[in-house]
Amino acid sequence: MTISIPERRALFSLPRDAAALSPLDRLTLVYVAITTEGVLAHLAGWRHGGLPRQLGGTMLLANGLLLVAAAVAPRARCARSRGFIAEWYAAIVLIGLYTIVGLLNEPTPGPAPSFDAMVQRWDLWLFGLQPAFAWPRTLANYWVAEFLSFCYLTFYAVGFATPGVLWATGRRAEARQSIFALLLTMFACYSIFLLFPVAGPSYFWPWAEGPEWSGPLVQVVRGIITGADSWGSAFPSSHVAGSVVALVFAFRGWKPLGWILLVPVVGILHAVVYLQIHYGTDAIAGLAMALVTSLVAPKLCPISPKPSVEST
Repeated sequence: MTISIPERRALFSLPRDAAALSPLDRLTLVYVAITTEGVLAHLAGWRHGGLPRQLGGTMLLANGLLLVAAAVAPRARCARSRGFIAEWYAAIVLIGLYTIVGLLNEPTPGPAPSFDAMVQRWDLWLFGLQPAFAWPRTLANYWVAEFLSFCYLTFYAVGFATPGVLWATGRRAEARQSIFALLLTMFACYSIFLLFPVAGPSYFWPWAEGPEWSGPLVQVVRGIITGADSWGSAFPSSHVAGSVVALVFAFRGWKPLGWILLVPVVGILHAVVYLQIHYGTDAIAGLAMALVTSLVAPKLCPISPKPSVEST
């Protein structure tokens, strides 16, 4: 499909009225502002020395591109061929935004400050022990570990399943609201990570050993945490928060989908502690985050009548 020059100018021109911005666009702009302040603070040497300028410049460029995407999204929603991207642009780059959190929290090879000791004290006060250390060792079971590892690995599938299935089945308004709720949840978690970095138990205690932990899925999960985790992203558990929000809006949008996602979401809730990825308090904080955003999201992004031009 060829786009004429007037259409291109209309698409890439900024909206003159802020009312044209959707709740998702405004949420994205708020998050861009938060992370931009974080990058500038780290460039100035906040917390643990100066952020390398090249890395900081790359992050600011990424924020600028996301800002442009949010600004032009209202124009794109008016075009049938571009409506999907206009609704999904922030979700598409979510993994990249998660990576930025780790780069900001640990920009140097030296030890970076964290609040793990504080969260460990919370766990000890709340449970009388360290569940992320004790449970994998006292309740070790090969098949439980493999099943919960499978559930943990379904996180992104669960997160994208809710808006994706709702969108594919014609429930576009419900899909838009679920996208907003999920991004509100993840952006809130990412913002907390930047201000209150907690690395997680796997950085402080050795993995549980034994034949119960020799399964292939357990090894995949441990490899991801060791090699691809964003440092400082443990509190609250975004896996718990995001998956529970996805479940809530799946039930609200289409109950059969909610029942399908119920088992993996419950598994994720247990997996994050049993697999020694999060502290118990992280999981509880993730549940609390999910509760808050599930209540707030429908007020900030109510289900509205279908637009005159529906995307395909």
